[in-house]
Amino acid sequence: MLSLDECRDAAERLVSRAIKAGADAADVLYMGGRSTEVQVRLGELDHVGRSEGEEIGLRLFLGARSASVASSDLSEEALGELVRRAVAMAGEAPEDPFAGLAPPGLLASSPFADLDTVDPAEPDPAQLRERALECEAAALAVPGVTNSSGAGASTSASVIALATSGGFSGSFSGTGHGCSASVVAGEGASMQRDSWWQSARHLSDLDSAESIGREAGRRAVARLDPVRPKAGRMPVLFDPRVSGSLLGHFAGAISGSSVARKSSFLQDKLGRKIFREGVTIVDDPLRPRGLRSRPFDGEGVAVARTEIVSGGVLDGWMADSASARQLGIQPTGHAARSVGSAPGVSPTNFYMEAGSRSREELLAAFPEALLVIELIGQGANPVTGDYSRGAVGFLVKDGEIGPAVQEITIASNLLDMFASLEPASDLEFRRGIDAPTILIPEMTVGTA
Repeated sequence: MLSLDECRDAAERLVSRAIKAGADAADVLYMGGRSTEVQVRLGELDHVGRSEGEEIGLRLFLGARSASVASSDLSEEALGELVRRAVAMAGEAPEDPFAGLAPPGLLASSPFADLDTVDPAEPDPAQLRERALECEAAALAVPGVTNSSGAGASTSASVIALATSGGFSGSFSGTGHGCSASVVAGEGASMQRDSWWQSARHLSDLDSAESIGREAGRRAVARLDPVRPKAGRMPVLFDPRVSGSLLGHFAGAISGSSVARKSSFLQDKLGRKIFREGVTIVDDPLRPRGLRSRPFDGEGVAVARTEIVSGGVLDGWMADSASARQLGIQPTGHAARSVGSAPGVSPTNFYMEAGSRSREELLAAFPEALLVIELIGQGANPVTGDYSRGAVGFLVKDGEIGPAVQEITIASNLLDMFASLEPASDLEFRRGIDAPTILIPEMTVGTA
């Protein structure tokens, strides 16, 4: 894996080679990384893995034609062949009037923001093993837990560099630490499995291995002795473990490419109120230590904290340069890409702000409700917004969480869900997409 300066220089040199080979414009993305992971099961070492690799990708333009190629071989000979192949492919590609680099006036400039995404601590395999063992032991110690599917601990580091013929060059790096456990509760046909995990940029931000294991055990035991709820319409609460999935559906619907293709259920909703008055949804690529923080996007465009929804109103799309040209707007700083593909869009640290009422108040808002902790399947139609997914959760009566339920479905339409949902006050930043507990006042609950 190259250093920050080395990978930026490599990207710049490859851009220059592409221009000398006849390209009208080009950009290059380098990604390098290393990771170590240790898995244990029932107190014994189960797996130790270490990986390290790097890849570089070139996208070049011949007029309105373009091609993208990638290589894990960074030798001069391999890069020369990469450029020749890309030029040949672009010459055969169809013309795309919307393709091209980002506008120069929107590019980020150094010095870039210090996002504190690098932790100098890198635990060795022995330390990772001890963390995994501690996590599993805590999970197995929970009364009712009868077996383990394993526990793990990991550490990783990555470097990213981007250079364009439009004048941009930059690089950044990040680290990651993780811990997880998955255990089984109960015996025979009544067994239930659940897990818990956490990831963080800095080791000091990671919960203790004991608390992660204990939470995995508690969740598995809570799922024992499930019941069947009656089918019908009832309030549904999405636990923070799954509430972020609603933001995932929302992010897909405001993607510039989806809107440009007219395949989004939010197609005509820009500037309109689609959530309740108090709902705010934010994308913040500059949050210190954020799991998705970055100083520039996948095209080199400057990034900033953005309120995508404010006061319930949809204020903008997420667009890369190509989809922005189709929509007649400016790129929004949400371009994301792999080394071998053209940019698409993706949110960064994406979250729904906390509401005013506590989780306990929302649980007690109705005499009976359903608390969902796991979703099954991909049952959301991005064109119509129709929503139907398998679910696992708990019945809630008079604010008290009761017996577990499984083999059920929950259904509605995302437009109706967005318009009526209420976020609780329990927001925590634990993933790339975060939301507090969310109450949907009415959904259709079915049983298998």
